[in-house]
Amino acid sequence: MGYVLLAGAIAAEVAATTAMKYSDGFSRLWPSLLTALGYVVAFLLLAQTLKTVSVGTAYAIWAGLGTAAIVVIGAVFLGEGLSFAKFAGIAMIIGGVVVLNLGGAH
Repeated sequence: MGYVLLAGAIAAEVAATTAMKYSDGFSRLWPSLLTALGYVVAFLLLAQTLKTVSVGTAYAIWAGLGTAAIVVIGAVFLGEGLSFAKFAGIAMIIGGVVVLNLGGAH
């Protein structure tokens, strides 16, 4: 259940960050409200996740996959470039998350 909550937290954070792009520096009401609501939901779900998933693992997955998703959204939907360097960075982030998860608890 913890990883389901974590997936929801990631989705809420990605939605909030995407809405922030459209808020025009928090000068547009609805995207600004969606940004605030999305981050509140993301942190509430992340807090629930931490009841069953270790903080290091949960945060690494949350931050890493959220970052990767935002880069892809930027490239596909917002017209931002996806250079080899960005692609390599995403691969390293995901690789780092995998390594952290394979490391187990010590």
